[in-house]
Amino acid sequence: MARVDGSARKRREVPEIRTYLATVLRVAALTPRLLRVTVGGPGLRGFEAGERAEERIKLFFPPEGQTAPALPEYGPDGVRFPPGAPLPHARNYTVRRFDPAGPELDVDFVVHGDGRASNWARQATPGALLGIAGPTGGSLPSKTADLHLMVGDETALPAIASLLERLPSGARAHVIAEAADPAERQELVWPPDATVTVQWVYRASGTWVTPTPLECAVRAFPWPAGVVHAWVAGEAAAVRDIRRYLRDERKLGREELHASGYWRHGKTVEEWVQGEGEPAAEY
Repeated sequence: MARVDGSARKRREVPEIRTYLATVLRVAALTPRLLRVTVGGPGLRGFEAGERAEERIKLFFPPEGQTAPALPEYGPDGVRFPPGAPLPHARNYTVRRFDPAGPELDVDFVVHGDGRASNWARQATPGALLGIAGPTGGSLPSKTADLHLMVGDETALPAIASLLERLPSGARAHVIAEAADPAERQELVWPPDATVTVQWVYRASGTWVTPTPLECAVRAFPWPAGVVHAWVAGEAAAVRDIRRYLRDERKLGREELHASGYWRHGKTVEEWVQGEGEPAAEY
């Protein structure tokens, strides 16, 4: 991007984004396909997160043959890496938990296929290095909604879990979660004065059908009276169809509906990025 004189036009304002070189502390298998990687160490000092739900971070994985990724600088002219440094693989993820006392940061990885992030998570051991930028974004559940409808597959569960944990006092929520099979169910928690129901649906083993079980469950959900706020994330085509249903048939407006595609069936994230641009997040 060319630099412009301030008298002619203001430079593009960007939020301050800091970068960190964190160290893997431990890796835990939460389900057969879900790994929680906890990072920390001196390189994570100064990181701040946890006040909002679904905060996003960008992870930088070391290139092949390297032990540490190069970290970029963020500025009004974009992202710049050190000259001559091999570019790291970068992906968006959601903050699952942050403990400033450590500091410790949990990131959940759904390991599937042959994606670079999945492969890194499978091979991660204590002492491995991971680059981090952020966090950015984030939200809090509305205090005015009569019902919070949260919809997603395994990749959306870290964000859904963070939303549930921050429900306002007296809130009502219904979660529709899709997983490969019952072994992928996760325990979800919420404030004791909130009323939450969790509905699990499962994909047929080894097959992909449309409409997906997730979309079928959303369409079959008895629509309540009052104000509904819907949060939807997961496979891009399924999210598109669910968003269309909620917008066109349930008449949810822009302020009542959030929908994000995290991955594309039949493609690695690398293939999706090359063809359509970077997804909102990956897990």
